[in-house]
Amino acid sequence: MRAFENIDELVAAKGEHLGFGEWHEVTQEQVNLFADATLDHQWIHIDVEKAKKGPFGGPVAHGYLTLSLVPYLVRDVYTVKNIKMGVNYGSNKVRFPQPVLVGARVRGGVELLDVTDIALGKQLVTKVVIEIEGSDKPACVAEIVSVIVP
Repeated sequence: MRAFENIDELVAAKGEHLGFGEWHEVTQEQVNLFADATLDHQWIHIDVEKAKKGPFGGPVAHGYLTLSLVPYLVRDVYTVKNIKMGVNYGSNKVRFPQPVLVGARVRGGVELLDVTDIALGKQLVTKVVIEIEGSDKPACVAEIVSVIVP
């Protein structure tokens, strides 16, 4: 984990790749719970037998499940000390180049693209790439916008 003592140290890292999080296995239970929470019960996600005969050869995670894993997948990449809080503000340019098959392992890599001053503190834009273990193509590429309050 990369630890910044304060916001100024983080600002100095603009343009740098900050590292990678740990691998996480996407399970069928996780996919099913996400389907229930979002009311998206499409067969490619929850019908294991039908999905085995489908276009991906098995059930796949929802794209938005993959995106929603970003905070978890990058939590061990970096930290900023001596702040009150950090909050999610949104995302830009989200893409899902490849589906995540149930049972696959994914991890997030983070690049700090921009830091700007706002009334509450600093707004960060990071490029997060969710990799699939053993694949050349990522599962998700997104610009994540967050706010850090000193």
